[in-house]
Amino acid sequence: MKALIKVGYGCNENCTFCHTLEVRHIDGSTDEVHAKIDRAHALGHTMVVLSGGEPTIRPELLDWAKHIHALGMELGLVTNGLMLAYPELVADLLRLGLRYVYLSLHGGTAKVHNSLVRADTFDVALRALGNLSGRGLDLTINCVITKQNVAHLNGVVDRLQTLGSDVKLKLSMVQPKGGGVRHAEALIPTVTEVGAAIVDAFGHARSLGLDGRLYHDGVPLCLVPGYEDRYADLRTDQFATMVDIGEPDFFPVDSVDGVGRVQPAPCEGCALRGACPGLYAGYAATFGDGELRPRLGGERSNAFNYVFERVDEVAVSDDTCPILPGGISPWDRSRHLFVKNGARLARFVTRTTDFSDVQLREIKLTRGQIYLDMSQRGKAAIDDFARELLPLRESALCGPCPERAHCTRLFQPVPITDEPDWFTRDDQKVRELLATLRGVVLDIGCGDGPLGYDDLLASMVADGKIRYVGLDPDAAQLARLATRRPWAELRVGVAEDLSAAELAAVDHVLILRSWNHLTEPEALLGRLFEALKPGATVTVVDNLPFGLARTPAQAGRAERSSARREHLRNDGIDAVQKAVRHSPQWHIDHSLDVGPTTSDQWLVRFSRI
Repeated sequence: MKALIKVGYGCNENCTFCHTLEVRHIDGSTDEVHAKIDRAHALGHTMVVLSGGEPTIRPELLDWAKHIHALGMELGLVTNGLMLAYPELVADLLRLGLRYVYLSLHGGTAKVHNSLVRADTFDVALRALGNLSGRGLDLTINCVITKQNVAHLNGVVDRLQTLGSDVKLKLSMVQPKGGGVRHAEALIPTVTEVGAAIVDAFGHARSLGLDGRLYHDGVPLCLVPGYEDRYADLRTDQFATMVDIGEPDFFPVDSVDGVGRVQPAPCEGCALRGACPGLYAGYAATFGDGELRPRLGGERSNAFNYVFERVDEVAVSDDTCPILPGGISPWDRSRHLFVKNGARLARFVTRTTDFSDVQLREIKLTRGQIYLDMSQRGKAAIDDFARELLPLRESALCGPCPERAHCTRLFQPVPITDEPDWFTRDDQKVRELLATLRGVVLDIGCGDGPLGYDDLLASMVADGKIRYVGLDPDAAQLARLATRRPWAELRVGVAEDLSAAELAAVDHVLILRSWNHLTEPEALLGRLFEALKPGATVTVVDNLPFGLARTPAQAGRAERSSARREHLRNDGIDAVQKAVRHSPQWHIDHSLDVGPTTSDQWLVRFSRI
C-alpha cells in the first residue's frame, strides 16, 4: 500500500488550476520529510510516493529516495516530469527503487498544454515520458480537464498512441481548490460537459485500440455511461494514507464523502453510489446538483468484506486501548477494523466499492453490524448465520473515550453464551407474530422463503388456522419452494396483478425478506392500503447490509462465488414506517429496528384500523 507525502508546494511550472496556488511559498524541511518516511514504514506501507508542488526540484530528492530504499520500501513520484527529462536522474531513481510515476500532461499539443501550465514545457514532458516508458514502471499521465482543454481530449489520446504500451492516461476533472477557486469562472466546465468529453475520448481511444489504457476521475459515474468501471482515484491506485506539510501525522486518503467531495440528495437511491466520486464540494456549492442523473434499480450487494491484514501482540491490560498509543489519524473510520481478542489485536480493511463511506460508517459505527466469519474452510457462502457469524461489537473502552468521534474504534467478539444468538432471538419474534395469524395469508415474494418458518406455517395450515397463498414472479423458484412447502398454494405472478377483490379477501400480507427485492415496494404498499379490509395486517421483514471480518482466503472464495447480487435496494425500517405514517387508516403495531445489540434483521407490522 502507498503513502503519499507532500514535500512542499514550490514548483517549476505555474498551472492556472494549481490546487496549492496559495501556499507555493511553503516547503517542508528535510527532517520533516525524513521523519514522515520513517512513519510510513512504521505504519506498514510498502511504497512512499513523494508529491508537492514539484518534488523533483528538491535537492534532497536522492537522499530521500535512498532512505526509502534502505527501509525496504518502493518509491513513487507525482510530478510534472521536467526533471525526469534528464536520463541520469531517472537512472539513479530506478536504482533506488522508483516503481510509480504519475506525470502531468494537459494537452496533446504544445499550444494546449503550455497555455495551462504557463510555461514552454510540452516537449520536455514528452522527453521525460520517453525516458520512463519501457522501464517496468507503473506509469500514468494525468490530464486535468478545464474549459481550455475540454474540447481537446482526443489530442491527448492521440499522443498516448505514440508512447509505449505501458503508459496509461487518466482524465481528471479540475478541482475547485487554489487556482480552481480563484479562476473558477474561467476554468471550471460543467460536469455534464466534462462527462460528455470523457465519453467521447474513450470512444476515440477504443477506435485506436487504446481503451484499456484510459481512466477518469472527478465526474459522477452517472455522467460517463458505459465507462463507470474505468473510474480511478487514490484508493483504486492502492494509496492508503497521505500527509501534507505541517500535519502531525498521516490521514486516510480523501474519502468519497470527505472534505473535498459530496454525494447530495439525488445520490441517495443511486445504484452507482458506492463506487462513485460524487461531486466536488466546491462545485456542488457553486453549481448545485441538478446535472446528476442517478441510476435507479439494478442489483446491489447486501454485505461486504473486511479482509485480514495483520495481527499484533499487545502488551496492554483489558482496560487500556491498544489503538491510541500508535495514533488514530492514519486509520480510516469507515474502512479499517480493529478487533481485540485477549492479547491479540487484528487489523482488517475493506476496499469495497459497493458502499460509500457514509454507508460504511452507518453499518459499522451506528448500526454495529459487523461479524466474524466462522464458516468452515472451503465454504464459499454462509447459509447458517446463527452458527457461522460471530457478532463483533464496539469495546466498552470506546464509550467514554474523548477520541471516539474521530477513531476507527475497537471491536471485540461477543461472548458465546447459553442464551439464543441474536439471529435466532430476532427470528423468534417473527415466529411469534406469524403464530397469531388467522385466515387467508398472502406471502408476497415467497420464492426464497426463509427456512425457519416452514414448520410453523405447515402446522398452522394443517390445523386449519390459515390458508397460505404464496406469490412470486420466478416460476423456477416457486418449483423449488414447492418441494419444501407441499401444503402451500403457490402462484406465479406479482401482487400488482391481483384484483382489488382478490386483495380484499386477504386477511394478512407477508413480505418476508423480499421488500428489498421488489421493483416498486412503495407503490405496492399504496395498493395494499387501498384494497385490504379493516383488521387486515401487513408484516414486513428484511435485512440491512452488514460487514464480514474474513481471512483473504475466505474473502476470495466469497468474491469468486456465483451468489447472486439480487437486492434492488437496501432499505431499512424507515422506508416502511414513513409510508404507513402517511396513511391515517393504518397503525404500526410492532417494530424492531437494527442496532448494535440486534441482528441485521428489521421488522414492522401494521394493521388497518
